[in-house]
Amino acid sequence: MNPFVLQAAAGPQAGTITALSVNVNRVALLRNSRPVGIPDVCRLARIALEAGADGITVHPRPDARHITTQDVNELAALLQAWPQAEYNLEGNPFHNLMDLVRAVRPQQATFVPDSVEQATSDHGWDLVRDGDRLRPLIDELRALGVRVSLFMDPTPDAMTLARAVGADRVELYTEAYARAWGTPEQDAVLARYTAAAQAALAAGLGVNAGHDLNRDNLGLFLQRVPGVTEVSIGHAIAADALELGMGDTVRAYQRCIREAFAPHTPQTPRA
Repeated sequence: MNPFVLQAAAGPQAGTITALSVNVNRVALLRNSRPVGIPDVCRLARIALEAGADGITVHPRPDARHITTQDVNELAALLQAWPQAEYNLEGNPFHNLMDLVRAVRPQQATFVPDSVEQATSDHGWDLVRDGDRLRPLIDELRALGVRVSLFMDPTPDAMTLARAVGADRVELYTEAYARAWGTPEQDAVLARYTAAAQAALAAGLGVNAGHDLNRDNLGLFLQRVPGVTEVSIGHAIAADALELGMGDTVRAYQRCIREAFAPHTPQTPRA
């Protein structure tokens, strides 16, 4: 049992503390800048797991500019030795994601509506437009035993649509919160995420979150937004790992999560 998957007596939501999934895309991006195989994606993923990460996330894109099919397969093999950890494959199911999910059967697939040209994800699904196309793909993966999460903007009214197309969870796209953090708009923006999470929970969905979360803004988000089961963090973890090392970085993020669930405990400041 991963010692960082704890039961909280109190906090934002009594129950299981939010899981930390480490996205290793940026590790792969750095590796791909030179044909020498370093840094090693699987080695860094193993260090993250040994330090208490609850899962590994990858977002393979059709141009393989960071995560490759070989990475997807090697990480799947690595995670066989970590049955308590989850593997999350992200991507657009109308591009290359479905074949990879069918091949490795991760615990979770996160559908993201990015275009081939996008540098990074920057919006959630429009389910009025895309729901009918998504439904059979969601049904297929659920029949394979793969949980499906939809990458969504913090729009409360969209949560019933996500449930209607068969999703198990939504991943709230948190860039708007990250941009507002520490500004006069922070509380108003956070209120949108709180309302969206409440709507998702009321619809019977699990709630994940990710994009530009970091050691500074993570704790407040978890304190204010109810029921967050998992956060997926990549860019900030890779940046922090350059200073602290991957192991200490994962431990620092797990401290942020635990402190968010502990009333009256101040957040740990940046080292």
